[in-house]
Amino acid sequence: MRVLVVEDEELLAGAMAEGLRDEGLAVDVVHDGAAALENLAVHAYDVMVLDRDLPLVHGDEVLRRTVAAGAEVRVLMLTVSTTVAERVAGLGLGADDYLTKPFAFAELVARIRALGRRSRPAVPPVLERAGIRLDPNLRQTTRDGRYIALSRKEFAVLEELLRADGAPVSAEALLERAWDQNVDPFTTVVRVTMRSLRRKLGDDPVIETLTGVGYRIR
Repeated sequence: MRVLVVEDEELLAGAMAEGLRDEGLAVDVVHDGAAALENLAVHAYDVMVLDRDLPLVHGDEVLRRTVAAGAEVRVLMLTVSTTVAERVAGLGLGADDYLTKPFAFAELVARIRALGRRSRPAVPPVLERAGIRLDPNLRQTTRDGRYIALSRKEFAVLEELLRADGAPVSAEALLERAWDQNVDPFTTVVRVTMRSLRRKLGDDPVIETLTGVGYRIR
């Protein structure tokens, strides 16, 4: 899942990003509304965590433009206000969910994951194929009952392949969904991660390379 955090309090934004990355999410961070709109025009995000009081372009205006553009990103709005009127106004602009500061990090993660599930076609809560069983919520993976310890990126790549349900996934799509904007688009990181993932999954290969197309789990 790829998340855009839009928060002008840099310490808070950094803490959220670090925690979400520890949860296995790809996270980009910007600190004003203008930068948020620029990122949304370039990248396909599953969820945007949007602070309401932003410099340059107010969070309400970012939300209006995002909805008007027909973007598929789900929006979790943040605010210091606790009034019902504020929450209703935000939801009326097109926000999918609302979270009041200060908040528990565990609740932030739960709400982002819930919105992320809504941003894509419905899939089972536990993904299974070719003897592989992956639980995104528990962040656990097994193959034929054997526990497999994966890095965050290995887990994210395997989740994308399982979500595709046998359809090929291009290296570009994996870069877009499993890495943030700091990755070099010409890097070999996908190939390196795939090599490590194949090794950990064991001797009977299940990840197939389709030259010029991408990767799939048979």
